[in-house]
Amino acid sequence: MLQELLGQKVAVRFLDGTSVREGVLEELDGQFVKYRSEYQLLYIPISSIRAVALETKERERPRVGFGQ
Repeated sequence: MLQELLGQKVAVRFLDGTSVREGVLEELDGQFVKYRSEYQLLYIPISSIRAVALETKERERPRVGFGQ
């Protein structure tokens, strides 16, 4: 399944509740995923990944304040 996400910008959520965003899946094999962002290069064990989410569109922030 992860093969389809190679070369795309994704967010990776880990089993401990942390996550990384704004990076690209570059390579994968049976044990590790190579993930590159603007600031870091990570080799992530597949066993530590909870979910991988494809980032397709910026999320709109709710407006704060009083208005009409």
